Amino acid sequence: MSDIAEITVEDMVIDFPVGGGLFRKQYLRAANGVSLTLRAGEALAIVGESGSGKSTCARAIARINMPTSGTIRVDGAEITDPGFRQSQRDYAAKVQMIFQDPFGSLNPVHTIRHHLARPIRIHAPKLSSTEVDERIIATLERVGLSPAAQTADKFPYELSGGQRQRVAIARALAVGARFILADEPISMLDVSIRLGILNLMDDMKRDGIGFMYITHDIATARYFAERTAVMYVGHMVEWGESDSVTQSPRHPYTQLLISAVPEAGIRKTRERKAKKAEIPMRTPESRGCPFAGRCLKVMDRCHADMPPITQLQEDHYVRCHLY
Repeated sequence: MSDIAEITVEDMVIDFPVGGGLFRKQYLRAANGVSLTLRAGEALAIVGESGSGKSTCARAIARINMPTSGTIRVDGAEITDPGFRQSQRDYAAKVQMIFQDPFGSLNPVHTIRHHLARPIRIHAPKLSSTEVDERIIATLERVGLSPAAQTADKFPYELSGGQRQRVAIARALAVGARFILADEPISMLDVSIRLGILNLMDDMKRDGIGFMYITHDIATARYFAERTAVMYVGHMVEWGESDSVTQSPRHPYTQLLISAVPEAGIRKTRERKAKKAEIPMRTPESRGCPFAGRCLKVMDRCHADMPPITQLQEDHYVRCHLY
């Protein structure tokens, strides 16, 4: 498979069985009507609370979970087509995931060299041992782990959290990843370390690598990603160019996320942006806007009808009856 230029998700729905009887199963709708595009050399941030479906969408793109309906296309080719199965290993090499916990994603009984050598041998079996070792050293240096030869011989517990996350990034790069699905890659790191990881990923964008950046923090989304999509309970509620979404948020849920970002020197009580309520569990039978139960501007039709997509600017969209 040649280098991927674009991954397009259209109207993706993902349901998970959660119980029910023998003749009627019950399903949780984890993603509903999700449409997005990942482009080489750019980052798309997916922002939302826990349970909003961010990681579920990433796992579907990585072919860990298959969507219930909708399409995922790679440069126009549908990844669920039977003919695409011949390229599964190539696709896995080009589309890699890195996870929130950099220690949990590494085997503590193996060296860093092993963590990089094994996927290289799987995806590039014709390389000699010398060539594999050269790629390991070059990749570790690329992610800022120097001296690389000494780092390669260490075990995960001998590295800091930031260094372990750099190893996870190196493991993706070592097999030739062109898209990296980063599932909250900095949330478990010290604040002083986070900027270094974001800057590393920003440098990788200049090399043509595309990112899906999953985060709770809308502030870092604006810093790192060219485009931002806000998700709530499996639905995309607002998306577009990052500056537009974060500077002029229109959906009440996006406004809630922005209001939660701390500001230095501000001690006064913030204006309440949402009602206190449980995050709803959506099913295929659910109707209306998923945020209706918490929204301060809710109308009767919000409970009955899903809002249509409204284009606010050239690259700024929202799903809200207010617009």
